[in-house]
Amino acid sequence: MEYSKLGSSNLNVSRVCLGSMTWGQQNNQQDADQQIEFALNQGVNFIDTAELYSIPPSPKTYGKTEAIIGDWLSRNRNQRQNLIIASKIAGAGLSWIRDGGPITGEAIIQSVDNSLQRLQTDYMDLYQLHWPNRTSPHFGKQWPGMITFSDEDSKQQTSQMLEILQALSECVKAGKIRHCGLSDDTPWGIATYLKLSQQYDLPKMVSIQNEFSLLNLKDWPYLIEQCIHEDIAYLPWSPLGGGVLSGKYANGARPEGSRWTLAQRQGLFRNTQASHNAVAEYIRIADSLNITPAQLALAWCNQVDGVTSTIIGATNLTQLEEDISAFDITLDNDTLTKIGDVIKQFPMPY
Repeated sequence: MEYSKLGSSNLNVSRVCLGSMTWGQQNNQQDADQQIEFALNQGVNFIDTAELYSIPPSPKTYGKTEAIIGDWLSRNRNQRQNLIIASKIAGAGLSWIRDGGPITGEAIIQSVDNSLQRLQTDYMDLYQLHWPNRTSPHFGKQWPGMITFSDEDSKQQTSQMLEILQALSECVKAGKIRHCGLSDDTPWGIATYLKLSQQYDLPKMVSIQNEFSLLNLKDWPYLIEQCIHEDIAYLPWSPLGGGVLSGKYANGARPEGSRWTLAQRQGLFRNTQASHNAVAEYIRIADSLNITPAQLALAWCNQVDGVTSTIIGATNLTQLEEDISAFDITLDNDTLTKIGDVIKQFPMPY
């Protein structure tokens, strides 16, 4: 396993980050225990979760994933110092989480305490804003006309961001979190937080996790360039495009228990003909290399300049073993050229 520095922090994280959003819905405590133990044995030291999880989100599953991780930690106290545990505070829009309200300083303070209680730990290594208070061009909203940026009051948003940073600073000073980061944000969000951090001597955002895969390249090159030069870790989530890049949904297939058989809050926005056409091309490339389509997608993601650690998720050990082994694969220039040709043919398939 290889490791990279988490942005401007002093933390070294494995190039594989173990995602956990299925724990509590598709996976139970025993499944999670097995996944954690297997990942640790492969050298993974980075686990990502959120107060929102498990997925699909609901009042019934809220906080379940953190509680499952906390249960494991309670039985493995000696492992805590070897792990980088990241969690996230949910943004606005879900009625059962702070009445659907935005992220505020007060919400940060309370949510950090609640997450620590569920995780059964004294501190989190990384605490992230799951999505910004303003509407951002993520979750299929990256197309022109879907968001009117001029409708946002930038001064009001900046004021909210300062309040958030001040609350995060309190948590850092109290030893409850070590570092803070972003998720589902944009270059403007990164730049504004950096400006506020410098202006008011507040903690710097050390990372951002956004959706990024062979089917979703909206962060390349502008946001990733910013991450490199501002020393912010870039953490791709959904590197398999919600599972479609594994090829398991080809020809309308819906394997029993798979994510696409569950109701999704944003709908199956990745389920387009262009996506399936692109995946068919990637399957052909993977077959020629005698690797799986999922391994091709993950190996490619790992080789993108600027990627720090890729967040993977699995519902069973066979998938997890397949996915982690992808990070031992180096794609040669000929393969990267073939992949690039498919990207040019299907640059924004959903």
